[in-house]
Amino acid sequence: MQFASLAIRFVVLCALLVLAVIDVRARRLPTGIVVAIGALFFVDALLNKLTVDQIISHLMLACAVFAVCAALFAAKMLGGRDAKLAAVIFLWAGLGLSLPALTFISLIGTVVSLISLATRNVRADQSSSPLRALVMFSGARGVLYGVALALGGGLVIAALPLLLPLFSTH
Repeated sequence: MQFASLAIRFVVLCALLVLAVIDVRARRLPTGIVVAIGALFFVDALLNKLTVDQIISHLMLACAVFAVCAALFAAKMLGGRDAKLAAVIFLWAGLGLSLPALTFISLIGTVVSLISLATRNVRADQSSSPLRALVMFSGARGVLYGVALALGGGLVIAALPLLLPLFSTH
């Protein structure tokens, strides 16, 4: 993988980490950051010389994920900005990394959900700093799908492409 692509993926990872922090603090995912992450996919695709067919494949997966997430949004089970972020994560992942993306997002989502459930009755005025920090994850404030999407997506977009060549057979 060339340096420019690594730099783009690092920027995307940083943007995803910022989204995770914003989601924990404000339960919001700024659309501008999500759109920028999606736009960087196309820059990276050009740098890596993806074919038009490959780009269309990535786009079709992103559209399918968005359609599923839009249905979940309509059922009030997922936020609209979470739906956009999920589509962008799977735009980057493509078919080849969609299963690892789903796995990482699910595992991280499970951990976040358990923390959320465990802290839903913790008062915000706790004297202990760790407890005050955990209160931000409280399920009483809403579900943190953005955190799972951002962290799982970051692993798939930035870490996995670097690690996969280590496991390939030559």
